Amino acid sequence: MTETATTANGAAIGAAADRILGAYRTGTPCAPVRDLIASPADAYAVQRRITGHWRAEGRRPVGHKIGLTSAAVQRQLGVDSPDFGTLFADMAVPDGAEIPAGAVLQGRAETEVALVLERDLTHERHTVADLIRATAFALPAIEVAGSRIRDWDITLADTVADNASSGLYVLGNRPVPLAGVDLRLCGMVLERRGEQVSTGTGAACLGHPLNAALWLADTLARAGDPLRAGDTVLTGALGPMVEAVPGDVLEARIDGLGDVRVAFAPHPAGDAGDREREDA
Repeated sequence: MTETATTANGAAIGAAADRILGAYRTGTPCAPVRDLIASPADAYAVQRRITGHWRAEGRRPVGHKIGLTSAAVQRQLGVDSPDFGTLFADMAVPDGAEIPAGAVLQGRAETEVALVLERDLTHERHTVADLIRATAFALPAIEVAGSRIRDWDITLADTVADNASSGLYVLGNRPVPLAGVDLRLCGMVLERRGEQVSTGTGAACLGHPLNAALWLADTLARAGDPLRAGDTVLTGALGPMVEAVPGDVLEARIDGLGDVRVAFAPHPAGDAGDREREDA
């Protein structure tokens, strides 16, 4: 690559990062960034620029999330592998808490298995046994994904650059050792105020949530930023994503892991953004 090309590429990466950070600052979704970047490598460079900015502001990274673990979503975006983003401590929401209106742009929720590590995973190629030994326990989780890209009009480049469309996440509070649950066969139900809105199983996540975590461990180790003891890993959706609307109350149950719940604050009275759900 020539010096001119490198400079132009660096400028495009900076412009893409600035566009997404602007959406965070203003609370207004932005245009896609695929006009500025195209390759996955450039998209991850944008993601690193954004997460580096947050680290410099004092935000604390606590793990990673895995996206695109559904075969259907991979086909939709024309890819054949997952992606990942960084979790920060201030993204964590206590079980049962209420998320303020506007805290996540264009929020959507999905149920996942979370793994919490007690050992580093530093090899370029790990075995399932390595991963199991490194995992302290599993928890049920609700990821509240968000997109800074207007109308979720995303390609792979857009979602990767936007920290894998991350938002907030909620963990259950009853840790379960992996020996006590079959993550591949565990069933999942997500309810909105008691009404079932999403179902699935562990097998929907790359065939097994541990497959997704293994992919992440290898990918990060090869990139020189391995998973470490204490990290939380959101392994990917067990069923379809649902819209998260102000006023919602969502509760997820995963067989063998228990349940986790989160509420979404309604818009303030008179807020122009307030709207009613059209019930069937």
